[in-house]
Amino acid sequence: MNFLVDNQLPLALAQHLRTRGLDCQHVLDVGLAEASDAEICRYAEAQARVIISKDEDFLHLASRPDAKIQVVWVRIGNCRTSALISTLEKFWPTLQTCLEAGDRIIELR
Repeated sequence: MNFLVDNQLPLALAQHLRTRGLDCQHVLDVGLAEASDAEICRYAEAQARVIISKDEDFLHLASRPDAKIQVVWVRIGNCRTSALISTLEKFWPTLQTCLEAGDRIIELR
């Protein structure tokens, strides 16, 4: 599974996922820091990457009938990076199951 972490989330999240052995990029890593949501979606689709974002716009883009992207929609409020990573780790088995099942939108609360 390949991931792309959006701007509202820290670079440390992408780095953490890489330490788990996952292929994960942050938009800063690939020159998409100033890209539109549509450009990020096109990149994620072309690279077969799951977008991890707090941006509700990705929810709407992934909900379109013709959408080919998957989104982990982070719904926890502002918090320390360690709390974000801890929450992700806690729910990782569920997230992985949902992504493997082809769910297009997975909420992380």
